Amino acid sequence: MRLLEEADADDPILSVVNLIDVFLVIIAALLIAVANNPVNPFASDEDVTVIKNAGKPNMEIFVKEGKTMEHYTSTGDIGQGEGAKAGVAYRLKDGSMVYVPE
Repeated sequence: MRLLEEADADDPILSVVNLIDVFLVIIAALLIAVANNPVNPFASDEDVTVIKNAGKPNMEIFVKEGKTMEHYTSTGDIGQGEGAKAGVAYRLKDGSMVYVPE
């Protein structure tokens, strides 16, 4: 009987079983992290806007309103159109901006 017990102690499969348990815990933690992500479309009816790479040519905007989610990408083109002057903006010494409507 003693020889059989020693053979079980050296079995390499036992360490693999422990690794499987560790991987199951890691998978559970990742699932919780994905469920708590604010961009998760299945989470709730909250409105969320996420801007990725703000101000850069490859900027992306994700807008989630209720159950719908929209994805906008920057084309890098300058916008153009017709409009009228709506006021003047001034930058103060402290760096803040003041808008004065006309």
